[in-house]
Amino acid sequence: MVETLGILGAGKLGTVLGQLAIAAGYRVLIAGSGSSAKIELTIETLVPGAVPTTASDVYQQANIIILAIPLGKYQNLSPSALAGKLVIDAMNYWWEVDGPRPDLTDPRHSSSELVAHFLKKSHVIKAFNHMGYHDLFDEARPQGQAKRKAIAIVGDEHEYVKKTAEIVDRFGFEPFYAGPLAEGIRMEPGSAVFGANVEKNELKKLLARFEETKRGQMVLQARGINFK
Repeated sequence: MVETLGILGAGKLGTVLGQLAIAAGYRVLIAGSGSSAKIELTIETLVPGAVPTTASDVYQQANIIILAIPLGKYQNLSPSALAGKLVIDAMNYWWEVDGPRPDLTDPRHSSSELVAHFLKKSHVIKAFNHMGYHDLFDEARPQGQAKRKAIAIVGDEHEYVKKTAEIVDRFGFEPFYAGPLAEGIRMEPGSAVFGANVEKNELKKLLARFEETKRGQMVLQARGINFK
């Protein structure tokens, strides 16, 4: 049975993820911020085979949903409509888009923890946020091919981490589990991993370097952790 995967966000990241999902054999629904008519030509041109639709239809028809909207708009999502679903958070905070939002950059928690707290009945996993959309488009490779690039995954529920790893693999990347959802802060802007287009061993090293970054030091201080 073909699985239905929904993408909320019809921008550059959303359309690239849509292309990867189509190539992986999913039935793909993509919704923008308004009516499906607004994105119809974009989806037809960039993601042939995907269905341009509304957020409401994505909620109803897809059990796997990727969030590729501006992070500052996460509270526009419907917690009740997303209840029970695997929600893959690919969002990042961008000052230029989201404006000054201290809540989204609070070093005491990852942004995905905020999303998970809001979507209390969903299964929130963080993935696909640290690699640029252009690299996602260029670097997808079948399993077993040399120099396959890695995607970090964080989450608190083993079943849904495993499911997300399967999706990452089918999209053409090597999944790497980087810890619970709180560890998603190691993948956010300001980290050594953010923007990384590397293989698994190098990704692991970059994740471990978080404490050496300015952002990492800020996080440790806010959480009362000493690092030498």
